[in-house]
Amino acid sequence: MKVLVIEDEIALLADIEKYLEVENMMVETASDFPQAMSKIVDYEYDCIVIDINLPSGSGFDIIQALKEQKSKAGIIIISARDSLDDKLKGLNIGSDDYLVKPFHLSELNARIHAIYRRRFFEGNNTTTFREIIIDHSALTVTVHSNPVMLTRKEFDLLVYFITNKNRVLSQSAIVEHLWHDEIELIDSYNFLYTHIRNLRKKLQNSGCKNYLKSIYGIGYKWVEQ
Repeated sequence: MKVLVIEDEIALLADIEKYLEVENMMVETASDFPQAMSKIVDYEYDCIVIDINLPSGSGFDIIQALKEQKSKAGIIIISARDSLDDKLKGLNIGSDDYLVKPFHLSELNARIHAIYRRRFFEGNNTTTFREIIIDHSALTVTVHSNPVMLTRKEFDLLVYFITNKNRVLSQSAIVEHLWHDEIELIDSYNFLYTHIRNLRKKLQNSGCKNYLKSIYGIGYKWVEQ
């Protein structure tokens, strides 16, 4: 799961980033309004945590911009203000949740996961595709009830493909989703081919059919046979 945290309190921002990374999330951060706007324009996220009281702009404006660009990201507002008006405004313009500071990081983590499940997996902790069962909480995969040992990148690849089944995904879209802003440091897709080859091999060795098709010159497509 890829998360953007927008928070101007640097100590809190660092604490959130560290905690969510331990929870196996890919985390990017922004500490002011211009940086946040640049991030949401350049990259896609599964969930965005937004402090609405930024010194250089309003978090409400960021939410509005996300909705205008039809972002699919879940949105959680975090604020020191326990104001009904702020909560209603945030929910009315498109946020999914509102969390008042101070809060436990474990609660933020739980709310992020809840939004992610609702948006992408109909509220379920598991996703089933034919003989494949993915447990999103335990980060495990089984094929014909037998465990398949995947690396974290292989796991994320599988989830991404199944979530976008029957859609052609370009190589650049896959890399951006899994490596986010590190894509700028990458000069070839050889590492992606390696991850996909290993994922295919592990699934097929477990008795899984080959649902992942290569689209020459474009990317990949997970198809229902």
